[in-house]
Amino acid sequence: MAPEADRAKRPTRTSVWLEGKPAGRGRKGDRTDRTERSADRSAARSARSSDQHGGLDRDRITTVSVRLLDTEGAAKFSMRRLAAELGVTAMSLYWYVDTKDDLLELALDRVFGEVRVPDLTDDATDWRDQLRELTASYRTVLVRHPWVSPLIGKYLNIGPHSTAFSAAVQAVVRRTGLAPHGQMGAISAVFQFVYGFGTIEGHFVQRCADAGVSQDEYYRQATGVVSEQPRFKAPFGNAEEIMAARGDETVVEMRQRDFTFAVELLIAGIEAMRARG
Repeated sequence: MAPEADRAKRPTRTSVWLEGKPAGRGRKGDRTDRTERSADRSAARSARSSDQHGGLDRDRITTVSVRLLDTEGAAKFSMRRLAAELGVTAMSLYWYVDTKDDLLELALDRVFGEVRVPDLTDDATDWRDQLRELTASYRTVLVRHPWVSPLIGKYLNIGPHSTAFSAAVQAVVRRTGLAPHGQMGAISAVFQFVYGFGTIEGHFVQRCADAGVSQDEYYRQATGVVSEQPRFKAPFGNAEEIMAARGDETVVEMRQRDFTFAVELLIAGIEAMRARG
């Protein structure tokens, strides 16, 4: 563990969206770091003139970052790998961002922009329908981009798309008629459920893709192996009855039914709590 004095010298990273944030690179205060930073910036300036001809800018860097994260995951993501994909030097990227964390935060906010936000100016629309729309879209984004889930809790999520999503969630929940002290609880119940559901679903979809099998094939193989093991009979005693009730549903259909039913339960819970005042 670093001495407390050393930790005190280290600036705490806040957000790429905040002005005056620590660069997170070469700012430890010693002469060596300052020299390295100067050299890095000089190299970045030298490369920038050629990068401009290729249309390099923060928007393009973010777009390619999302594509790389989707195809290769966060574990393999690096400034060097991104630079290679863009066809520039790694030093060129430091003209636009200071750290890999900045890139991940930019990519995360870009993905939040895919969540469909309902028209909050339409007072005639039922809040229940707006909540269904928000939950369904948020789940889709979590499944489409499995790398997003771990990052949501890592950053402040104050980019323009993240804040638009948060504002929409708060606006819809305010329309439920719940007392102010209960609104945050409702947001937690609904959207932490969606976060968990979408995260698990996204990991399952990714696992099937990595194994090269369909979701139904993977599910049949997994349940078959578990059912053949005597030690699992007690914990999964009623699993066969539940699965029989599902009939010929595919895994996708089964998950959709479960998700829809769970959201309706949450809506009913909000209505019940509102009625209790």
